[in-house]
Amino acid sequence: MSRIIVILLTLVMFNRLSAADDQCLKCHETIGDNPSALFKHDIHFKRGISCADCHGGNPHLEDMEKAMDKKAGFEGVPKGDDISRVCAGCHSNPEQMKKYGSSLPANQLQNLLSSVHGKLSVTGKEHVAQCITCHGAHGIVSVKDLRSPVHPLNIVKTCTKCHANAMFMRTYNPSLPVDQLDKYRTSVHGKRNAKGDSKVAECASCHGSHNILSAKDVKSTVYPLNIPSTCAKCHSSSEYMKGFNIPTDQYEKFSKSVHGVALLQKDDMGAPACNSCHGNHGAAPPGVESISKVCGTCHAINADLFSSSPHKKAFDQRNLPECETCHSNHDIIAATNRLLGVTPEAVCSKCHSEQLSPRGYVVAKEMRLLVDSLESSEGIAKLLIEEAEQKGMEVTEAKFKLRDVHQARLQSRTMVHSFNEQQFRETIEKGLKTAAIVQTEGEFAIREYKFRRIGLGIASVVITILAISLYLFIKRIERRQRTGM
Repeated sequence: MSRIIVILLTLVMFNRLSAADDQCLKCHETIGDNPSALFKHDIHFKRGISCADCHGGNPHLEDMEKAMDKKAGFEGVPKGDDISRVCAGCHSNPEQMKKYGSSLPANQLQNLLSSVHGKLSVTGKEHVAQCITCHGAHGIVSVKDLRSPVHPLNIVKTCTKCHANAMFMRTYNPSLPVDQLDKYRTSVHGKRNAKGDSKVAECASCHGSHNILSAKDVKSTVYPLNIPSTCAKCHSSSEYMKGFNIPTDQYEKFSKSVHGVALLQKDDMGAPACNSCHGNHGAAPPGVESISKVCGTCHAINADLFSSSPHKKAFDQRNLPECETCHSNHDIIAATNRLLGVTPEAVCSKCHSEQLSPRGYVVAKEMRLLVDSLESSEGIAKLLIEEAEQKGMEVTEAKFKLRDVHQARLQSRTMVHSFNEQQFRETIEKGLKTAAIVQTEGEFAIREYKFRRIGLGIASVVITILAISLYLFIKRIERRQRTGM
């Protein structure tokens, strides 16, 4: 193994000497042009790659015309797709990459061509982006080098050369916003990135690099169903997040929450992902005052009711986040009756007791009794209607009324956020009245069924008696006729 390393190092040193003896480079250094100055710091120069390896020609000839003769393979400055083709001469050849001691993957061009940047430009003659668009041409350095345009601290600026240019973006996708950089600089990621933290997320962290796909593509890392796992690449790694003082169990909690189950298990595209609450390019944790605004973008009625409720003032005085205090954040569970009331599992009992805030305790207890009563009435009504329907009775209208009962129960869960017993009671009582009507209709349908069964039984007996009597009467007539003959 050590002999192989020595041989590789020897080859690299030989290549470096060859590159240093490159007549193309010497001539351009004499001219004093920028490409030759940059190339001296280029990673390709350090690996022994000469000008001719990309531009063609004979780098050993001092005569410029002979060195740049097409017979010597001179191609000059590649244009359009030829640029990426030249790069791929090595970067798409695993054996060639090994020759220069590189462990870089050899599928970058393939990924680029299948990405959004691999689509044809407006001219239709070349692709939107070439290798040098992001990496540069003669001064290419390792991505780990701070001078690289694709270094984590520079990549945002590199991407926004195009994505913050409204005129340029209009020709390709007018629907894409061009303020991503401004938003990013307001985010937690952007602020830390601007201060020199290379670990925080930047463009490539979420979108990828060579294989960037449209957000509408199901294979994209920023497709709605994939966003949680994309965020979790960093945020679920305790090792990577060390030093940020952020919990790393958000994804685990979210995946079990009512939102996570809807998104990740039921593929509900309307369910929120990480960016729905935290933002995309301007990602930041919602503050105490803004949590209700974030939740309120979907749960608008609940937010409005809470804003006019007595809890609003109490929460503000205690500096409590509104929605999160009762529902949590990443591990939000489905809203069921058990959250309401004064039982140990109810969220109301966290603040209200018979000794502490007794008025709230009484209201919470009464609201729980009311909603339990409605749920019980709905259950009884449903059983009666199902029984009547199974017996073949017409109960279509009653079934529609039963939907109104269910709707009233759902509305009561929303009305809870008003924390107004009178308003809550009015909603519940509408449901109770309708449930009572449905129960009555169900009971009537069942009684009618029984009445019909009894009537049918009596009618059957009467018909049977009449049939027998008629049969006997006919037999008697037949006997008389035989006797008379």
